[in-house]
Amino acid sequence: MACIVPSWVSSRLLQACCHKHKRMNFKEGEVLYFNKPLRWTSFALVNKVRYHISRKLGVKKIKVGHAGTLDPLATGVMIICTGKATKRIEKFQYHTKEYIATLQLGATTPSYDLEKEIDATYPTEHITRQLVEDTLKNFVGTIEQIPPAFSACKVDGKRAYDLARKGDEVELKPKTLVIDEIELLECNLPEIKIRVVCSKGTYIRALARDIGEALNSGAHLTGLIRTRVGDVRLEDCMQVDDFEAWLDQQDIEITND
Repeated sequence: MACIVPSWVSSRLLQACCHKHKRMNFKEGEVLYFNKPLRWTSFALVNKVRYHISRKLGVKKIKVGHAGTLDPLATGVMIICTGKATKRIEKFQYHTKEYIATLQLGATTPSYDLEKEIDATYPTEHITRQLVEDTLKNFVGTIEQIPPAFSACKVDGKRAYDLARKGDEVELKPKTLVIDEIELLECNLPEIKIRVVCSKGTYIRALARDIGEALNSGAHLTGLIRTRVGDVRLEDCMQVDDFEAWLDQQDIEITND
């Protein structure tokens, strides 16, 4: 019998659905790939996936977790694990990630992105494409990066963003991380678009801040897409709005505890 799936299902999901009529067992553990929607928190996406799986299985609780936070204003690859596959989350977190980032030069915000309003402006007349390309090269390799105050990093047991949103001063220590590649994709000054391949723990918002400073100006993120985590690419991901219909297409094994 032919396997019929909607046209939006990616090649990987098609393979998962059709190859040897694989049965899915969400309690034993499945790994799902989503394109996180704009303005959704990572937690909201996990909740939505958990809701649909719980409803489909007729259970009240099932373990569901993600393998790497994305800011609400970012979109792109999010790996979600269910059941016993949640034990693999840490392994996924250590995979190399790729991002496409749009930076506005000449202005900063407290959050280093569009969550907060512009708080300062800087000259950009001296910035050329050549200067941008030369500056980006300095960020390739092992670097020290101070995370944003508006981040999930913990300060004395509290999330930095909770303190920052209250207006408290937040001091975070630099972290060592690796930038494998930075490529200038577009240069429409004062806006630039870059591709970044980096290690776990890299804040692209903080990278934007540091690039602005290195250009003797300022910068903040106006767009961010995570295009890859390890071997999982954006084209392998499904939209959350399609998940319920996709679930209905699956051969699901239901196990009783």
